[in-house]
Amino acid sequence: MKLLRTIALDPSDTFVFDVAAEPGEWAVSGAFRFWEHDVATLEGKARAAFRGGFLGVQSWGWSTLAQIVPATEEDYRSLVDLLARQLVDRFGAPDMAAAKAAAEEEVAFAQSLCSHPISSLIAVHRTSSDGEVRESFRRLQLREGQGHSKAFSFMEIEDDVQPDGDLRLADLGREPTIR
Repeated sequence: MKLLRTIALDPSDTFVFDVAAEPGEWAVSGAFRFWEHDVATLEGKARAAFRGGFLGVQSWGWSTLAQIVPATEEDYRSLVDLLARQLVDRFGAPDMAAAKAAAEEEVAFAQSLCSHPISSLIAVHRTSSDGEVRESFRRLQLREGQGHSKAFSFMEIEDDVQPDGDLRLADLGREPTIR
């Protein structure tokens, strides 16, 4: 069995979404979070979540990418139970029975996205037309032998005084001249 987990290749989700999912959470599409919204009026981070976010079930936050991972029957049951509890607590489902039925549907849909090999990354793109939400999914494939890595790297520079006002981008790749 395969399911989806959130993955963060860089810290961008923390800037893009109001709440970013924690890396490694179980994930579902999460389009249901927008049922009661006029998506045409969404702006900023809410719009970003609608257009391209997977829902991290534990944090109720968003992730740009989800990764296909192996899962057990126990993982499946735990995910359904967690999502059902979240639907009652955060989304106002009338009772656990209704929430569990909805959670099973949502997790089954997430499973249907897992037809690709383990470790494949999945991205979502949502649109709304005539009141109907449409989702399209694409797989991001690594080159042979390549592992997941950070999309961006950040480094801390100690003792950095004032920015150089004479900085020229063309000079950045050159070795410094020692005098």
